[in-house]
Amino acid sequence: MSRRAAARPDPREERWRAGLAILAGHGLFRSFTNVSFVDSPQLAQARGWAFVTTTGRVVCHRQADLDPDEWAWVVAHALLHRGFGHLREDRRPRDAVEAAVACLAVNRFLREMRLGREPMLLPEPLPTGDPELLVRRWRVEGVPPPLRHGGIAGHAADIVVDEHGGQSLIDWEAEFAAAIARAAADAIEVAGGARASMTDPEPRCTPWELARGWFLSSYPLLGGLAAHFTLVADGSLAQSWDIAVAAVSPEVGEIYLNPYAALSEVEWRFVIAHEMLHAALRHGDRVGGRDPYLWNVATDFVINGWLVEMGVGQMPEGALYDPALAGLSAEAVYDRIATDLRRLRRLATLRGRGLGDILGEPLPHAEARSGVDLDEYYRRALATGLAYHESGQRGLLPAGLVEEIRALEHPPLPWDAQLARWFDEFVPAPEPQRSYARPSRRQASTPDIPRPGRWRPEEEVPQYTFGVVLDTSGSMDPKLLGLALGAIAAYATARDVPRARVVFCDAAAYDAGYLDVAEIAGRVRVRGRGGTRLQPGIDLLERADDFPADAPILVITDGQCDVVRVRREHAFLVPRGARLPFTPRGPVFPIVAP
Repeated sequence: MSRRAAARPDPREERWRAGLAILAGHGLFRSFTNVSFVDSPQLAQARGWAFVTTTGRVVCHRQADLDPDEWAWVVAHALLHRGFGHLREDRRPRDAVEAAVACLAVNRFLREMRLGREPMLLPEPLPTGDPELLVRRWRVEGVPPPLRHGGIAGHAADIVVDEHGGQSLIDWEAEFAAAIARAAADAIEVAGGARASMTDPEPRCTPWELARGWFLSSYPLLGGLAAHFTLVADGSLAQSWDIAVAAVSPEVGEIYLNPYAALSEVEWRFVIAHEMLHAALRHGDRVGGRDPYLWNVATDFVINGWLVEMGVGQMPEGALYDPALAGLSAEAVYDRIATDLRRLRRLATLRGRGLGDILGEPLPHAEARSGVDLDEYYRRALATGLAYHESGQRGLLPAGLVEEIRALEHPPLPWDAQLARWFDEFVPAPEPQRSYARPSRRQASTPDIPRPGRWRPEEEVPQYTFGVVLDTSGSMDPKLLGLALGAIAAYATARDVPRARVVFCDAAAYDAGYLDVAEIAGRVRVRGRGGTRLQPGIDLLERADDFPADAPILVITDGQCDVVRVRREHAFLVPRGARLPFTPRGPVFPIVAP
């Protein structure tokens, strides 16, 4: 053989080494030893790829022609035999049935890991069940044909007694358990931001990333929330948005941190927990007609009181805290502190003085997460965290926080269901009447018993109706507008309301008169596109001679309107997150797109 031919690399060995590299990139097999690549007459005869000896040595057949992904699967299969304790004399497979069950357990684990590619055709899905029960059953019924050779040694056994005899001095099960612990720790560091990836050898030890990782590993109440949020520590972004320490955008699941804030790791724990609770308890959506900044201040007092009581981190200097407000809800705190507006305007949230740390809109660089129901996610994360916290006896929690989490488990009715209830109360359907003067009805079970027929009196009966004041300014979302009008038309039709009085409002009021409910749903032509003044439209309805004095009014607006006063029963339909510029007296139904 020439020197040139001898120096030529073996492509089979190159693929084998590539497979080992794939395996080493997985956290569970980051370091493994005692794997060789040799010619094996035993494997050649059995048409196998590898086997593992009782001392833990993995022998791979040099002549096996496998891809790197397949080699990763084969070697992982052998290493899992070691880790599962199959090499021990008291647990070693004694016959073909026990060998098939042992390989089945390994293959099920590999499928869950999704590591490499199976070089043989295994059934989908793999059988499940207790190994001992499977052994008893297959001894009677026989091993299913696709699983008779589900190992890596072909027609031979995967586990071979070492030719030199004896047992390994290494406790392979303990080593495997340690590898699982290391992989779990790596995953927590990656999720917490302390490590860039599973293969990154050096964790990034910024204090806020370590603080987030602490929730994932040590504080189950908030661990699920911490896994959802992304920490954005950008100095220029914090400076441009006047973020002194931190702020949160619940809609995109981002917490914005000022990296130049001189806080320790335990102080960052407090700050991150503070912002996560703002988002999970939906404080931004619960402001209602209150002053947004004062509501933010009230919720800060409540959250900081909880965190101090729970001992989560260390409260930074200057954070809002008053022991006299302990045990009060955010609504009660707001009512108490709103009497001293001059002093409160000088207080600072974690974002800064006069600025709320709950961002109503995501920052420009952020993109909303699609396919995520935020209410459902936050509710589930807090409820699950509370269950883990209580079952693990991780310490007492403030009663107010537990009550709020329990309340989240019973979410309010959707806006359309609330609107339907409002229709039931203020736009009732006409009651049908029955009389024996009409043709009687008979039931098949009792044909001899006559029953009264349904009829409507011939005399004139007042019909129910309602008014709709519709904001037609350019800021209205056509999709949400159509959704609201469609719901109104559906509920009106269900209550036998034939027509409704409609008024369009932008810079002036346009009286559309009584419209059929079907027209409200699909054939309404929006007329105005100027500024928004709703009061003239409401006055028009209340003064109209042909509009009943007891008929209710529905006002549909995006909140960018004038201050209105309605003197009869009414309700508002606004997009979710929009705020009216006044304190409404009637109910407000937030429209949520499906």
